[in-house]
Amino acid sequence: MNQAFNDPKSDLHRYLQVARETLLWKLEGLSEYDIRRPLTPTGTNLLGLVKHVACVEAGYFGECFGRPFPEPLPWFEEGAQPNDDMWATPSETREDIVGLYRRVWAHSDATIESLPLDARGSVSWWAEDRREVTLHRILVHMTTEANRHAGHADIVRELIDGAAGFRQDVSNLLPGDAQWWQDYRDRLERAAREAAGAAPA
Repeated sequence: MNQAFNDPKSDLHRYLQVARETLLWKLEGLSEYDIRRPLTPTGTNLLGLVKHVACVEAGYFGECFGRPFPEPLPWFEEGAQPNDDMWATPSETREDIVGLYRRVWAHSDATIESLPLDARGSVSWWAEDRREVTLHRILVHMTTEANRHAGHADIVRELIDGAAGFRQDVSNLLPGDAQWWQDYRDRLERAAREAAGAAPA
């Protein structure tokens, strides 16, 4: 049997990597303004999502296993403003943040590759009664976290320019053209209004 189909750590690592690459793909082809602009009432923006996931991943695969990420992450230090890790200042370039994320990958991957799934770690910012973890649990947690934010990025990117899909080579969307999607959306709007007892648009 192929080892890739009988190795839970490789499976989890692969899903984590797909989410990482999806997050970066969502930045491609956009202006500096568009990757930074807040598109929800809580300020969700594409470059901020990448920055946040990089910082979180650095903590989970670094500090938690006694292998701290070697670069300072001032957005998580005492005195940082709330949500400093969720947006990029004008002086923080796309290259800065993407480069940081890729360096975090390399550091995390070294932890993942060198430790067994049952390796013990400790998440100091979790409640004391569940602070003790294994690499397996953190791989599940971080893969879930990265995919959750990749989903946020998918919606934000669609709001910017209509681009949508799971990743560049596999969209996971029906192959309809712009008119098909407009008709589909209109049908959903009519159904929503009917269900709510509202007059058709």
